[in-house]
Amino acid sequence: MRIGLITPEPGHPLLADTTALLAPEHTVEAVDPAAPGAVPLPLAAVYLLKSRTPQALELARDLERRGAAVVNSAAATELCQDRTEMAELALRAGLPFAATRTPGSLSAWAAGARLDGPVVVKSRRSRRGDLVARVDDMTRLRELARDWPHEPVVVQEYAPNSGWDHKLWAIGDEVFSALRRSELSPAGRGPTRSLAVAELPSGWAGLVREVGAVFALDVYGVDIIDTGGGTPLIVDVNAFPGIRGQAGAPEALAALALRRAGPDGGMRGV
Repeated sequence: MRIGLITPEPGHPLLADTTALLAPEHTVEAVDPAAPGAVPLPLAAVYLLKSRTPQALELARDLERRGAAVVNSAAATELCQDRTEMAELALRAGLPFAATRTPGSLSAWAAGARLDGPVVVKSRRSRRGDLVARVDDMTRLRELARDWPHEPVVVQEYAPNSGWDHKLWAIGDEVFSALRRSELSPAGRGPTRSLAVAELPSGWAGLVREVGAVFALDVYGVDIIDTGGGTPLIVDVNAFPGIRGQAGAPEALAALALRRAGPDGGMRGV
């Protein structure tokens, strides 16, 4: 069986380890979405979309039009890049997602803004190197507006918390978890700590799976903060994150790829 990886980085640890599991019985081909004529024929049984560039999304759409299975779909991946659409969908579905406003460009909003308390300002478009900052006063807001004047942003009320984000990931029904000091904490982003799923507050693993169902995602991340007493607040959803250093993640991804490839996609030991 042939399995495609839509990525410019097939050496990413999760993909490399998954490839090592699949390779003894299957052919795994990396497809760089930036390369012209990237997809050899015949099509692979399934493609794993580990890229969010416009070229990768267009390639995924083309493969879907031609009947290929793509994990995650282009539509689900693209939705997770727009934090306004993400929040609207989550809140309509009744998920405990942070209330989100979309004021337009940062400079235009800052010119007339009034702050009644701390807020979190984020780039509307989720991407590597995007803006995520806590704003406590107008001085800080004006600083950001000078640095990011034309950036479309969303604004969320700051929810007091421990300063540690719960990083939760899912591959199919399998949930993985860790703690990471938030980039919004006074000390800035810090180390990641291991956290067993059994140590999560009651219901959180089920909440992660519910997010997957609402967003039509198979491989995804959910950032949650504990606002007190185990009360979850979802602040972000990511399509196909790295999921580094999580025991069992490559095995779960290999098994998911084979399930999505069809009834003949079995592999012993995964």
